[in-house]
Amino acid sequence: MHFTFTAPLWEWEARAAWYFVSVPEEESADIREVPRPPSGFGAVKVRATVGGSTWETSIFPGAAPDVYVLPMKKSVRIAEGIEEGDPVTVHIELLHQ
Repeated sequence: MHFTFTAPLWEWEARAAWYFVSVPEEESADIREVPRPPSGFGAVKVRATVGGSTWETSIFPGAAPDVYVLPMKKSVRIAEGIEEGDPVTVHIELLHQ
């Protein structure tokens, strides 16, 4: 399954220098419906693409229970010129677990 969305980059208040993009509620609901074996923290393995950067990571349930959050690596933020509050267009592909 593939999803593309645009959402702002935000910094996690509890841990400075950790940045995320929230997966919108509709896409998060679709992802939750995909059958998969249980994993730690409800993580879902994905391949993420932002601009010319692609990497493998996991999305996690966020503080709001209806959404997943995608961690944004520092190297990707620098390569793509993304700063806190910027809208980020993300393409994610769910990977088999």
